[in-house]
Amino acid sequence: MSYRSLPLEHRANGEARRVGFELEFTGMDFDSAARALQQSLTGELTKQSEVEWTFNAPEFGKFKIELDWTALKNTADNGKDEQQWITFLRDSAALVVPLEVVFPPLRFDQLSYCDTIVGNLRKAGAQGTEGSPIAAYGVHINTELAVLDLSTVLNYLRAFCLLQWWLVKAHSVDMTRRISPYVDLYPEKYVRNLLSKPPQSMDKLIDDYLEHNATRNRALDMLPLFSAIDTERVKAVIDDERIGARETFHYRLPNCEIDRPDWYLSEPWNIWTVLENLASDTQALNELTENYLDRHRLILGVKRTKWVKYLQQWLQDREWV
Repeated sequence: MSYRSLPLEHRANGEARRVGFELEFTGMDFDSAARALQQSLTGELTKQSEVEWTFNAPEFGKFKIELDWTALKNTADNGKDEQQWITFLRDSAALVVPLEVVFPPLRFDQLSYCDTIVGNLRKAGAQGTEGSPIAAYGVHINTELAVLDLSTVLNYLRAFCLLQWWLVKAHSVDMTRRISPYVDLYPEKYVRNLLSKPPQSMDKLIDDYLEHNATRNRALDMLPLFSAIDTERVKAVIDDERIGARETFHYRLPNCEIDRPDWYLSEPWNIWTVLENLASDTQALNELTENYLDRHRLILGVKRTKWVKYLQQWLQDREWV
């Protein structure tokens, strides 16, 4: 499956927009994951600690292979004389904590190389979302913004609010992940407030978001972006060292189906571009917002199943799906 292009392909400075991916999976160790990267690209492998390796591919940037557990990573970084204990923790954690490959930001013309990496990881035994009945493994998509201003950020938030129920269905989000706290949708009160009374300043936009979403565990996590815009404003509400300030979205909704023979990153990426199309089309966004608000009923709100059905046809009419 090919990667759909973005409606806005360049940033305000003229440079191509880039996207990074984070792949969570199980079924293999660090050595196997490292070999899969070495088979895919030319680069140099470096062991940073027992739970974090890097693979520097000069043409693309630095990939990271890590165990996605902050406490264990910190122990590995600091505990030089605790090798056996670290190894035990690492091996035990592998039962419930995913191995993660973090991609560097890539240009659109580099995305096809992701297929080679995914294919080699699959051949090496990587297991995705269905690989564990208790772990909510997924794919994170970190897309740079074209323009960093109130109108742009607000339009993306509006678009996600309108699409979030549809996106769950489009991605066929696994039940284990749906009932986990990691990819919660925005509360309906926040959605209605944002759509009916859009904030008139970036400060207000961030404050409103933090009032209802003071957590990293959102399907569209805006904390990295808002931290890049106003670090102190975010830290005043949620001071979490895991929040890295960067001018990208942090989209956490898709499953990782790496063990499926026909699955590649183009599948979740192409669904993400539906949101991109809506966010960049103000007329369509306004039309859909009005329709959503018209359907709202006191106490009952908007009926989810009917809205998703309506959206599917609406998106098909525009050839966005």
